[in-house]
Formats: sequence, structure tokens, C-alpha cells
Amino acid sequence: MKQWNFYFSGILYGIIRDQNEDGKELNHQTLDVFTNTFNREEPFHNDDFYEVLCRRKIRRFFELLPEYEAHTGAGEERFTTSKGQIFTRRLCGDGLQANEAYMHDSCIHDSYIQRDVKFPLDLYVSGGQLYAVQMSGRDYTGVLVLDGMEEHTILKEWSGRPVCAVRFAGTHMVPTADGELLASDVYLPGTIVSEHVLDPAAVCSGPFPTQVPAVLVRTPYGKHDGAEQYYRFVQRGYAVVVQDVRGREDSTGQWMPNYYEVEDGSDTLDWIAAQPWSDGNVGMTGGSYLGYVQWAAAASGNPHLKAILSSVCAGSPFIDLPRRGGCFTSGSMAWNFAMTEQRFREDRMIRSDWEEVLKLRPIRDMAKKALGIDVPFLNEWLKHPDYDDFWRKANWRERSCGHVVPALVMSGWFDDNGMGTTEALELIDEFYPTGSYKVVLGPWKHSGNANYDIHGIFMGERALRYDMDLLCFAWLDHFLKGEDNGIETTAPVEYYTLGDNCWKTGDHWPLPETVPTVWYLDRESLTLCKPQRQESDSYDYDPDSPAAHIIDVSENELEVPEDYTEEEKRDDILCYTTPVLEHDLTVTGDITAVLYLSSDCPDTDLFVRITDVDENGISIKLADGVMDVKYRNSFEKPEFMEPDGIYEVRIRTTKLSNTFKAGHRMRFTVTSGAKNFMFPNSNTENGFDSEVNRIAHNTICRGGMQASHILVPVEKRA
Repeated sequence: MKQWNFYFSGILYGIIRDQNEDGKELNHQTLDVFTNTFNREEPFHNDDFYEVLCRRKIRRFFELLPEYEAHTGAGEERFTTSKGQIFTRRLCGDGLQANEAYMHDSCIHDSYIQRDVKFPLDLYVSGGQLYAVQMSGRDYTGVLVLDGMEEHTILKEWSGRPVCAVRFAGTHMVPTADGELLASDVYLPGTIVSEHVLDPAAVCSGPFPTQVPAVLVRTPYGKHDGAEQYYRFVQRGYAVVVQDVRGREDSTGQWMPNYYEVEDGSDTLDWIAAQPWSDGNVGMTGGSYLGYVQWAAAASGNPHLKAILSSVCAGSPFIDLPRRGGCFTSGSMAWNFAMTEQRFREDRMIRSDWEEVLKLRPIRDMAKKALGIDVPFLNEWLKHPDYDDFWRKANWRERSCGHVVPALVMSGWFDDNGMGTTEALELIDEFYPTGSYKVVLGPWKHSGNANYDIHGIFMGERALRYDMDLLCFAWLDHFLKGEDNGIETTAPVEYYTLGDNCWKTGDHWPLPETVPTVWYLDRESLTLCKPQRQESDSYDYDPDSPAAHIIDVSENELEVPEDYTEEEKRDDILCYTTPVLEHDLTVTGDITAVLYLSSDCPDTDLFVRITDVDENGISIKLADGVMDVKYRNSFEKPEFMEPDGIYEVRIRTTKLSNTFKAGHRMRFTVTSGAKNFMFPNSNTENGFDSEVNRIAHNTICRGGMQASHILVPVEKRA
């Protein structure tokens, strides 16, 4: 009989016994976190306990275990299971860097990675025997391992840490300064038991501290949704407060995304610090909107907030969402629809008719026509066409005033809130001293550390990490508990370079090692030499037939890499491409496009993309940028174009780190439409929300006095 142990963030949560070693007759024991003891052994029929933690079906692993062992035992380079799962063998030896400790023993033992799937299984094999599965996530790692083989996985980094029982301390209605009540579930650490001991009597000696630091989670998705993932913080000695933000789930007040979060975050921090179980030190964690509320709370200057774990954080309204570059994001309507009622409705995100729905006008009637109900916050957004005090209240970047809260920042090149992380990095660059921040940027989309392949594009076999939760706990332990664990002395920046498919470190962001390099637009080329003669390229942009931004709106991932080869053949897309590169070119950072535009319409949008073109001409999008031209000088005061004018428009792209390999080319494209991503600009003074459209004749000047160009941060390294 084989025994497999399931760990989540280094904590033993399940014991699975394979009675006949064939995966057909399984029993298991699961951890009762509230008593810190294991439930009685019972047949293992249901995956719910494990899936809520690590998003994988552990039962299916055992069903396919004989297949896995047959393929891996034979040393196959690639195999497909009877369920259609695809695995490839990870390279060993020189294929991995010695300092990539989070891989753990993959240079000694064979490992296989699951391809073309979100939340993959990484299989580990020794002597022909499959002994472990490591499962990464945005800020966690799950490990399923044969009993006794823990030291050959990431678990060896967790050894020796005690684990506490979880005590639910009730739901509390936290008052805000203006009289609303925020529903907050409180969990406190209880009895300490050694994590590897099953005997409930094996209690560590000594009383548990009566006052502890807290981890705050503020969410619009419901405080009960996924709360099990936060128990690990309690088990490591933190109080945890999970709160419904204003107007959501069980909290009172009006739901207006982003609007109240600075003040409500500060009020909640004050409430936590006043509790008898609190030592006054609070950290925050979470991603996306849950990342946004962290920076909003930090912007309040509240002294009790001592650390944040900022993952794929949303940014300010005209830089990130919902009005990136002043355009209006249509791709996020799936999220808007899901947030129409007080309780999250994920089912409203998935539709087969998004293309038709996004054409409905006026936009204020879109939800009523598509869902039969109104979206009050969307209507309020539409009442504020320009950047004003309404939007300013939601701008944590602008309101931050230099207050420093030690921040562990995690994001990816294809994160659709990537501009939010860009704003966080700007704030860090301006105010934060070394040691008060750490940045991890991977080849990830908004869901984070969860894919080896994104939309069919391989990110490399080292794309995923098993140490993200280790970093998070080290950050909190240092800044909330005062542990001298050295986390503040590690590399301030860790980032992944596509093309080379490896992790690197840096001392700062932007990287000091990059050199701004100017590439000029010259006919269909990008050139390092400024063209002396002024010329131009033109295209007609029709709002009724815009170029596509290739995404699946239902997926709610807006920045994924894709093959734009066919789309770039359109007449309304201008393409500028470098010659075939003779040497590798590594670009790390964000790119700034400086375009000189004239148009026969008062307004239009500009969309730019950076793509990597391989030897076969396949063009893969890496980064993009957008700008509603009337906001070229200010989001507060629109300035419309005159027919004979030439206007400078500066556009900042999303971040990237990519090595354009020798034999490849770098491409820069310009167009004015991005169907599925942004509502088309009507080319009138009414912008994106007009029932009357015009076709714009847009011209990009190049060379001479109006030499359109891009500023590219090129790595210069030995």
C-alpha cells in the first residue's frame, strides 16, 4: 500500500492511501483545520476538498497514475494520456540554472510538465518511479508526494515550521466613517501542533500569544469564496480578516467599483488595530481588485498597514481600467455583467454572442438589452466622460503622497491589469528605498503563475515557480513579525525573459542595465537611422469594421499573446519591421511610441503593438498601448484635432522582457481599432459612445521634423 501526502503551502492537508497501488481503491484522511487533527479515514471519491485549494482534480491523477508511470518510466520525451492530457519532458543538466532553487532536484530527477492547460501538473520521477506532483498557482504551491520523498520537492524549504489550529471568531460589521457597515469574517490562530504529527495530543509547549499580527483581505467577490485558501495564514500564526467591500455581499452601502476603497481600507485597518487580539501590525494580500484595495489602503497613509502582497493589482481609471488611455474597455464587460448584482454572478461572463452585445448602443442601455437589468455603476461611469473628481477619488497612484508600505509586487507580461503594476512600480521608483520592495514579473497572464502555454504560445519550461508562497510568507514574517529571514536583502527584481526562457535578477525597475534605443518608422521598416525626408503613411479607420484584438471576452483575459500574422494584412494596420536580426536583441521594460498624427476627424484612437516575427513570418503580440487622441496632453481637458494639424501623441505600452532571437524581427504596428478590447471611437466629438460614426482618414508622419519613432529599452549585459 502506497501513501501519498498532499501539502498546500507546506502544510499537510491530506493523506491518501492507494490500497492496491493501481489508483482504483483509495482512502484518504483530510485535515480539520479547526481542530488541527485529521478526520477519520474514508474512501476517496470526491475532489472538492483538494480542488478548492489547488484548482486540480487529485482523484483524476490517481486514475491516470498507471498511464503516467508507463510513459515516464519509458523516458518518453512527449506523451498524451487517454484523457487528452499532454506532457513534455523538462530538460535537465545545463538546461536549468543552478540558482533556480524553486525547481528543486529537477536536474537530478526527471520531471514532466503538462502543456496547453491552466493549472498544470508537474510530474517528478526518480529511478523510473513517479514520486511527486508539484502544482503552482498565483501565490501558492500544492504538492502531492509519496510519503518520505518530501525532501526532494519544494517542501524541504518549509520544514520545521509549526502549524496552528484555525478558530472562527465570528462575523463583525466594521463601521466606516460615513456610517456604512462592512461585513468581516475573523479567523484567529489557536492551538499549535507540529505539522507532520497526526497525534492530536502532540501539542507544542507554551501558551500561544494573545496578540498577533493580522492579514486583511478585502474582496468584492464574497468573503466566503475561497476562504479556505486564507486559512494557511492563520495556521502560520496570523489573524485573518476577510471582508466584503462596500455594497457587496453582506456589507451595506452603494457598490461603486474603486470609489470608496481608500477610506474604507483605512477605517478597517483602524478597527483591526483596536481589537484585543491584534498587535497593531497588519498586512494585506490578494490579486486584481484585491490588489487594488491594498494600494488604496496604502494611499491613506494608515500607520497600521506594515506590508502588502500586491498581485496583478488594478490601477488608476485612465491608465488601467476602465478607461485605459481614455478609451473605454469593452473587453471587461464580462466582469461588469458579473458584478451587476450584490452577489457575484460568474455565469454572466460566459456568452457566445459577445461580439453582437458589444455593438449595442448607446452603451448605457447595453446591459438592459443583453441582461434585462441595468448596471448602475456603468451608467455612473458614463456620466463622467473626462477625468474629473469622480475618477480622481479612485486614483490610488495620485493619492499616495509618498507613503511607503513595504510591497511584494507580483505580475506578468500578459496581465490585463499590467498597467496597474506599472503604476505601482512608478511609485516604488519615486519613493521606496531598497529593501522595502521586491518585484517578481513572470511570463504570466492575469491568473498568474498558472500556464506553460498561453493561447498556444509556449512560455518555456521554467515559466512557473514553486516558491511564490515562500516569498509571500517571508515578506509578512519579516515586516509583521520582525523575523530576520533575509528577504529584504534578496534581489529587488526577479523577472523572466521570453525567448531566452530564463529568470534573471535586477537591482531596480526600470533596469539600470537597459539603454533607451530609438527606432524610427521608415516606410515599412524600423531603422536606427532617422530618415531625413518627411513622408507619411495613411489608412482609413471605419468604426463599424475595426481591426480585431484577438481575445475571448468570456475568458476575461485581455492581454494574452496571440498570432497577429493574418490580422496585420488588413489595410487599416500599418506595420513597421526591423531587418532580420543578426544578433539577439533583448528588450526589457515598457516601450514609448511617439507618433505624429493628422486626421480629417476631430478625434480617433491609436492602438500600437509590439510583436516578435519568427523565421517563418509568424507575428506574436508581446505588448500593446492605447490612446484616445483627444487626451494626448491631458485626460482632464480633451483637445480635438483640426483637419490640417499634425499632433504629437505619446503612447506607453505594457511591460515586456523578450529576446528577439537572431533570425527574428521586431515589429511595431499602428491602427485605430481593437474590436473586443475597446469600444470603437466614432471619430466624432462623442468618442466611443456615439450612435453616429465617421470613417477617419488617419496619417502617420515619419522622417524629417515629424519623425515618428519608438523608444525601446535594450538590455546591455556581459
